[in-house]
Amino acid sequence: MTRLLTTWPDEPRVFERGRTELDEALTEDLLEDYAFTGCVPVHEIAVVKAPAPSLNQNAYMTNGRTDAVKLRKLYGNGYTIRLGNLQRVIPFLATVSRGIQKESGFSNYIHAFLTPPGNQGLRHHWDQQMAVIVQVHGIKRWQLWRPPVESPMREYNESWRVWRHHYIPNWEAAGPDFEIDLKAGQSLLLPRGWVHNPLVVDENEHSAHLTFAIRERTPLWLAEKLVADAIEDPEFRRILLPGDVTGPALVDRMREVRRALHAHLDGLDLDDLVSTVRQAALTELEYTT
Repeated sequence: MTRLLTTWPDEPRVFERGRTELDEALTEDLLEDYAFTGCVPVHEIAVVKAPAPSLNQNAYMTNGRTDAVKLRKLYGNGYTIRLGNLQRVIPFLATVSRGIQKESGFSNYIHAFLTPPGNQGLRHHWDQQMAVIVQVHGIKRWQLWRPPVESPMREYNESWRVWRHHYIPNWEAAGPDFEIDLKAGQSLLLPRGWVHNPLVVDENEHSAHLTFAIRERTPLWLAEKLVADAIEDPEFRRILLPGDVTGPALVDRMREVRRALHAHLDGLDLDDLVSTVRQAALTELEYTT
């Protein structure tokens, strides 16, 4: 982690994790017990089997609650079960998540994926944040392609927003840039934007892994912090007349706001603001994906 404080990876890396405190706390049995006893909030579950999209919640819900029998049956029929936001329900992972944010200033969340033998849940896609894949049990094959878009982030260049129908045929025709069989005891660092197609090849052994999604801070995040206090200035709270918004005067209003924004930014005491921004980095959770 010390290296990641001063440099940031732009290519995938595999680390030999060995047996750690995380592996002692988050076992395959614990994840299966959590998944198949009905304890998981239904809104934190996703069930998917490639190439189909995720199932509707009604497929594994009864009377508004998770139905463990239905969920286990779906798993037996080859569906991958995703258990979301484990940092909210498992104290050990809550501590790990807070520790990551304390050291890096990056908020994060933790999902688990259980995939039956010889099956696949999600197909080709890319994410808008870096992920650390922690293989807990079995082997999962990760086919990886270089990013097709630059620096995806929330609401910008996310795979589902800019998807093109030719992506998968082209990737499969060219073959992956990297192919990694990730084994229990190994971790994969996957930079944001890298296309990944994860699957279980072994017909006799299932896979269980954790995904630590690391929500990197960006200059846009800093820009948002710099303008956050503008609301305290009445100039930014006044009503814009409907005719100004829909008519030709809009460009004049935009120029006025730009001038006011310049004045606001020029008047900031950055030495005073830096402690507020640093505190936000250490405390803002941003759990939504």
